[in-house]
Amino acid sequence: MILFPAIDLKDGQCVRLRLGDMAEATVFNDDPADQALRFEHQGFEYLHIVDLNGAFAGKPVNGAAVDAILAAITIPAQLGGGIRDLATIEAWLAKGIRRVILGTVAVRDAALVREACKRFPGRIAVGIDAKGGKVAVEGWAETSELTAIDLAARFEDAGVAAIIYTDIDRDGVLKGINWEGTAALARATRMPVIASGGLATMDDIHALLKPEHAMLEGAITGRALYDGRIDPKRALDFLRTS
Repeated sequence: MILFPAIDLKDGQCVRLRLGDMAEATVFNDDPADQALRFEHQGFEYLHIVDLNGAFAGKPVNGAAVDAILAAITIPAQLGGGIRDLATIEAWLAKGIRRVILGTVAVRDAALVREACKRFPGRIAVGIDAKGGKVAVEGWAETSELTAIDLAARFEDAGVAAIIYTDIDRDGVLKGINWEGTAALARATRMPVIASGGLATMDDIHALLKPEHAMLEGAITGRALYDGRIDPKRALDFLRTS
């Protein structure tokens, strides 16, 4: 079970949003590479990075910050935000990103996702971000008519390495993970699912190891980690020894 610390990039800084609102960004570190290295030193084994500006722009915006992070760490990292074509996917993988996360393009162009999975086996994840039960795109600015399960079904046989499921209504507000929705998605697909959005306390860490969540690959933690509500050593020790 992997606990992924999140680095969300806005204007070159490490921030956390509230409910996906770019106007409600709290800056936690103006040096993302420093933050990434801190996470590695704390014992985390896999980093989750999102280019928030890129998600809205439809192309990478915080590339320099991501480059600096990759130069600083030795642990693997997955990256999402503004990755909409094969050339960009290939470029990030060549730079050292372990896994690329495709979100908006998974809704707009399923064929591209399938082609990416063929070209880069095991290195393509799909980000499914849901608001009010419906999949949101374009940096969460637009809501589609698809449900998370509908979207996941499109890629059941495509070779997707993981689904990252975010409940936008819980993101950054410390309400706890939407375990019901996350588990329902995980039961509906054979692809590994990563829980995201709302992880608040050690109760959520404990919930990861419940038998009914055994099919999950892990969870992403953001604000609770930055705020000190989650102690890295305690959380990681629990997941490794329980």
